[in-house]
Amino acid sequence: MKTDRRDFVKIIATLGAGTIAPQASEAQASSVSEGPREVVASDARTVVETRYGKLCGFWRNGIFIFRGVPYGESTGGENRFKAPRAPAHWTGIRNALQFGRACIQPSSDSAHFNYDGRNSAGSEEAFLMHSGAGKLVPGEDCLQLNVWTPAIKDARRRPVMVFMHGGGFEGGFDNDLASYDGESLARNDVVVVTHNHRLNLFGYLNLAAIGGAKYTANAGLLDLVAVLAWVRDNIAEFGGDPGNVTIFGQSGGGGKVLCLMAMPAAKGLFHRAIVQSGPYLKAQSREASSEITAEVLRQLGVSPAEVDSLQRMPVDRLVGAGAEALKKLMGPRPTFGRVYGTEGWQPVVDGTVLTHHPFDPAAPLESADVPLMTGTIFNEITSALNHPIANAMSEAELQQGIHEAFGERAAAIIAAYRRDYPHATPFGIYGAIAAEPFRRAAQEQAARKAALGAASAYVYLYAWRTPMLDDRPGTFHACDLAFTFDNAVRCDQYSGLRPEALQLAKRMSGAWVAFARTGNPNHPGLPHWPAYQRNGACMIFDNKCEVRAGVEAEGLALIAKS
Repeated sequence: MKTDRRDFVKIIATLGAGTIAPQASEAQASSVSEGPREVVASDARTVVETRYGKLCGFWRNGIFIFRGVPYGESTGGENRFKAPRAPAHWTGIRNALQFGRACIQPSSDSAHFNYDGRNSAGSEEAFLMHSGAGKLVPGEDCLQLNVWTPAIKDARRRPVMVFMHGGGFEGGFDNDLASYDGESLARNDVVVVTHNHRLNLFGYLNLAAIGGAKYTANAGLLDLVAVLAWVRDNIAEFGGDPGNVTIFGQSGGGGKVLCLMAMPAAKGLFHRAIVQSGPYLKAQSREASSEITAEVLRQLGVSPAEVDSLQRMPVDRLVGAGAEALKKLMGPRPTFGRVYGTEGWQPVVDGTVLTHHPFDPAAPLESADVPLMTGTIFNEITSALNHPIANAMSEAELQQGIHEAFGERAAAIIAAYRRDYPHATPFGIYGAIAAEPFRRAAQEQAARKAALGAASAYVYLYAWRTPMLDDRPGTFHACDLAFTFDNAVRCDQYSGLRPEALQLAKRMSGAWVAFARTGNPNHPGLPHWPAYQRNGACMIFDNKCEVRAGVEAEGLALIAKS
């Protein structure tokens, strides 16, 4: 996992919410529909024709897979920092067998990479998340996508689920984690699409104010629109329904979903939206964006009149200047009360691509008729990963830490969280309070969506604890992906292949698929999940699933006043 996600996962706590609900049978949840054991790559059987040319993918155990499909031209040279251009047509059959390049990222800049690991131990997070499942091959020809589908050219219209990867708006890529693989999810008779797009400086360096209308402040967001336009124009050949498209994303991917919901250019290209741990309400201001741009130019020794020279500049020099600019401008990121979306490489309210903040002060009217599902992990950025003495935190240390963050309201905040989680350890309470920016944002997204009165919103909280590492890590940012993609078997270092993990993966992926199919996540494996109103129903995903109302409402209100 890349730079921004490492910022998210630092320390923290553990706790599971006890729950009750009807359960699916163990046999049903444990079964894995693999189909016949065969792999085929054949011009006769695995070729699809898009509007740009023919593609040869492959078929594995009942699922057709196409990788590295271009949805835009290379973004290098004269295309750098501009809106994406449609891919060129090709003749013959292009192979779609391997994942494409990913956007160039700070970790891929050799001049700013730390080569001395000092024999430090491996990351527990990387072990549990199967991080590094794919190899990062950076490039500016990164506008490529991947498709998993049960059938091609069969005139069926299956729901389409388009995933936005995590890593903030700075890092990550389409096959970074094993959980991103769409094969298992596609077995639910849906079409799954993942993709790469421009990030960090390449996606969000705002040259428009000084370089004119040929540049855009939000190239990365326009790439996402280009993905959805490709889906609209081509997905029917892959067995998908262009009139039933769900966008879903985790962490920064959730922020991308929220921005798309507010973009005039994306209106009508999707029909449902899911945000997983995406703590965003606002985007960056033009003033903050301009300050970063000015500092990048200073680092490069380039005047505003010479801005076009950035299109010819070596990428390592650009990446290095971007890294130095953020190092100079950004202060330390706090554990408590952090606001996401307003600093660093972020989408910009530029008045054109993004005309207003995504979900502040209200939900966007551009997507008023689009149902929303949004939720969080019990412990997000604060968990016991790589922190073996976390659960030794004393009550006095808890009190001191919360008092330092929230002053005189600390005792009342701790008491409110204890009422919600009476069996939590001091570190468990600490971690739950630290998740406030995520929890509050998710609840505000849903409440503001519900207030429009045009489409339903649903809220969830993921509380399942991995049994690995002696049950210490608890829950942590991005751990739910293995289950939402129905990849509990593939991600066995997280699930432990426990029957209860396989069952929960079926319940959760079933909810995601049901929502993609109908805009309602209810299905027979879950208790009834009502739509959300402020301080209303929240589905708790755990070994047993239940619905609670007003989750953390008192504690979140006290923190807001602090």
